[in-house]
Amino acid sequence: MSELRELYQQLIIDHGRQPRNFGPLDNADIIKEGYNPLCGDRLTIYMTTEDDCIKEVMFEGVGCAISVASASLMTQALKGKRIAEADKLFDAFHELIMGNDYADNEDLLGKLIVLAGVAEFPARVKCATLCWHTLRAAMHHSEKEISTE
Repeated sequence: MSELRELYQQLIIDHGRQPRNFGPLDNADIIKEGYNPLCGDRLTIYMTTEDDCIKEVMFEGVGCAISVASASLMTQALKGKRIAEADKLFDAFHELIMGNDYADNEDLLGKLIVLAGVAEFPARVKCATLCWHTLRAAMHHSEKEISTE
């Protein structure tokens, strides 16, 4: 195994065991729940927004290490971003996780690149994207329940 791949795995394990921005956000103006019925992953995204900007974003829930690590890394990447920037990041992450070329978006993706290896395991893609689909629905105030079926 390459040193870089091992480092990526360690970062995923770290975020899976000690997620950042984990817990409810008392002053959230947007709350959205997401659920993956195939594996049981469930999470809630909490956001505070101001002037089309994500001021704070946190999450809580239960899921596999990939699901939790993805949500943890996502919340770190989104703080302070405008909704339009978060949409671009969603699109870039989707390309990454689907195994498509992401070279043009490496700077935008930052630490999220550690999840690129998930593309090799199609059954785990839904684990990594649950938080992202929930976030997108939250940003655009979708009333539809989020499920990755």
